[in-house]
Amino acid sequence: MVNAQQSTAAARTFPKNFLWGSATAAYQIEGAATEDGRTPSIWDTYARTPGRVRNGDTGDIATDHYHRWREDVALMSELGLGAYRFSLAWPRIQPTGRGPAVQRGLDFYRRLVDELLDKGIQPVATLYHWDLPQDLEDAGGWPERATAERFAEYASLAAEALGDRVKTWTTLNEPWCSAFLGYGSGVHAPGRTDPVAALRAAHHLNLGHGLAVQALRDRLPADAQCSVTLNIHHVRPLTGSEADAEAVRRIDALANRVFTGPMLQGAYPEDLLKDTASLTDWSFVQDGDLGRIHQPLDFLGVNYYTPTVVSEADGTGTHNADGHGNSAHSPWPGADNVAFHQPPGERTAMGWAIDASGLYDLLRRLASDFPGLPLVITENGAAFDDYADPLGQVNDPARIAYVRDHLAAVHRAITDGVDVRGYFLWSLLDNFEWAHGYSKRFGAVYVDYPTGKRIPKASARWYSEVARTGVLPAV
Repeated sequence: MVNAQQSTAAARTFPKNFLWGSATAAYQIEGAATEDGRTPSIWDTYARTPGRVRNGDTGDIATDHYHRWREDVALMSELGLGAYRFSLAWPRIQPTGRGPAVQRGLDFYRRLVDELLDKGIQPVATLYHWDLPQDLEDAGGWPERATAERFAEYASLAAEALGDRVKTWTTLNEPWCSAFLGYGSGVHAPGRTDPVAALRAAHHLNLGHGLAVQALRDRLPADAQCSVTLNIHHVRPLTGSEADAEAVRRIDALANRVFTGPMLQGAYPEDLLKDTASLTDWSFVQDGDLGRIHQPLDFLGVNYYTPTVVSEADGTGTHNADGHGNSAHSPWPGADNVAFHQPPGERTAMGWAIDASGLYDLLRRLASDFPGLPLVITENGAAFDDYADPLGQVNDPARIAYVRDHLAAVHRAITDGVDVRGYFLWSLLDNFEWAHGYSKRFGAVYVDYPTGKRIPKASARWYSEVARTGVLPAV
């Protein structure tokens, strides 16, 4: 395990061209929910539904990034970030998910990207971070094939508008959450609880990814980079029993290989199809789909926060211990005989175990499974109960320790030969944390929500020094 004690050993120097950045998502920060032609996304609808989000919070205002973007880019510049990973709001660009783009929406991103470039910050654009236009959900959403086709058209619009400025593109962020939390357990938008719809959504997200990569390649310069970001679960058995090893295999198929199989290898895992055969025959996978999905990528984005511990169901754990929110409905179709367990040790404010060894093990596995595919840590970070003291300062030593230990794990993986090209801290700003509303703070920059005031936390200053020097200091 890479822990705080180990990270005191010595300073670690990262490769010279290692990319240091931070990340956000449109619905979590932009606000301006009805301005300049933007229409509701599934998260607008979900958040405005009583009982869905803590305290009835919505992203209507969020951190008001839509109006304060210059201030936020200035903060990034002050912190010395080399890159900024952000998402485009689909309903801001294409309000109904069909037809021509709204130029006012695109103009916002043009201005943002120009400002980033002016400050020497590389823009990294994500096409989809969960904000499906509500019109498309009303037509069936991701369980329907047409949504994947509309996504490719939207990708074309974005590439045509921003491809001369943005050289690094990500199709989807964490499609597992979109499919299985959105359509399986219902703890994310659109809040549906149908295991077959979740599997159908997973396939059409895969298809949308492949079609979008094709659309991007058709319209972007030859030197542009295309990727996808997956929240690969690092799954561990509770015990060394064969039954718990079988639980790991089953969850690995549903959490990881349902996406890496078709995207990176051109096929769905046979064990996944068998595990879910009682639910669906997968006839929604049409001839040629796997070829459409399996597109060459320039790198794989990896989001990691905490490991996942499972066992054979024995009455000591439930699917609600998987860290993805409580629901009477499981996000794990075909895995009713698997139980989830909270790992021991320190936890973040999300209740997630702090264990950087999971990131190291995950990077080693990905390098082994997909040799030659570069990796980028596109999200890593932690929520803690931050507050501004009477002097207006925000001290967050627990976050510094968390990030330090995870960066030590990344450095160890690089030293062992894993091709990791960059690290994006989640998140730049405190923001709307989905079903948790504004109750959880992941930001390196504290946001006083009543005033919108930004206050860089101690962790922001610490990370700034790491990003500027490329050196992870000894404690």
